[in-house]
Amino acid sequence: MTPYEAVLRAARDVAKLDCALDAEMLGTALLGSVYAVAEEDRADAVRDFVGGFLAATSRRRTAAATTIREVFAALVPEASGAAAVKRGAQAPPWTDQLGQVRLTGSYAYGDVYGDQTSYLATFAYDDSDSGGPEHAVVALVDHNIGITKDVFVGGPAERILAQVREMCAEDELTWFREEDPRRLRGEVARHLRITDGLTNLPADGSLATDRALAGARLSLLPTPMLTAVPDPAPFSSDDLVRRFLDSSEAARHGLTHVTEAELPSLHFCISLVLDHVASYAEPDPMRWSPAVAGLFLLDWVHRRAVLDMDDAAMLPRVVRAWAAYASRQRGLPASAAARTDEAIEEMIPEFVRLYTTGERRSPATAAVAQLIAEGIDPSDPDALDAWLRDRD
Repeated sequence: MTPYEAVLRAARDVAKLDCALDAEMLGTALLGSVYAVAEEDRADAVRDFVGGFLAATSRRRTAAATTIREVFAALVPEASGAAAVKRGAQAPPWTDQLGQVRLTGSYAYGDVYGDQTSYLATFAYDDSDSGGPEHAVVALVDHNIGITKDVFVGGPAERILAQVREMCAEDELTWFREEDPRRLRGEVARHLRITDGLTNLPADGSLATDRALAGARLSLLPTPMLTAVPDPAPFSSDDLVRRFLDSSEAARHGLTHVTEAELPSLHFCISLVLDHVASYAEPDPMRWSPAVAGLFLLDWVHRRAVLDMDDAAMLPRVVRAWAAYASRQRGLPASAAARTDEAIEEMIPEFVRLYTTGERRSPATAAVAQLIAEGIDPSDPDALDAWLRDRD
């Protein structure tokens, strides 16, 4: 059985569904299997599959075949042949409502740390009787990994929106606002393009199954304004470091007047903090949270840096002070700063264990650590050449 035949079989009851939304949900779920297994650009793979499906089924006249063709053409209108798909003679009455929706609201909400932003758009059909109920598209953008991590389409929209409003109202560490639909589309699409190119998709959620329908809905929003993306502002300046070291947070953690012996470790640890910030697609030295601290202390630093005992003792102090300083600079609630500090304190035993075992070191970092352990300066080419000759 070809993939096209498998889809036709799975869609055999599509013409018996009650409304356009039910059919679009079925169609996006079927295309989700294509999206999930694609080895290259997933959005292109779905578009190419729909184009191939429409060509391969052009002579099919059953109600199921003609209806699912219309559904796919509505979900992926840029696919080859989609514009030429016509309504079948046995088409259900709701097919003229496929994709015929209007935006009824656009919103954004997220955590005060800036780890994640969720964008929510609500849509209603021109004819709700045959189209279906007002529904919501929710897209979760994860700023720590730089992708649209999940998308979800569901309803009723009023219930979903009420739940989100209530959740944000009850938690001082979250925010909620109405959002410009142009910005909503631009932010979700920009991060979704990165998601589409991932080798492995996030494991949880409805990203694959709802991707096609979410994309179709987002394409109906006003086109984002084209603006030049400025280069990230430099932040690893002496001025920033000086302001940090002059802060009350640095003093509270004993960093203002360190001994001369501790000074190299202090500046090395600060440089690691800034290097980690620079590794993000949208670097912001003031965006620290329990999640960011965990990525840094329990993963990034072990893969990227070789620490000696003084560095390992200094780094948690620097991170706690920097996170507290950043929270104050951003005006976060005291509870947000406290939660980050508590999280970092709880991470320290695991940080020490990972430093001791070296189990998360990259091969390059492990090699440098081995050189240092043997008394070889990795920056001295003569010493490296001598070390390599001795190992021949």
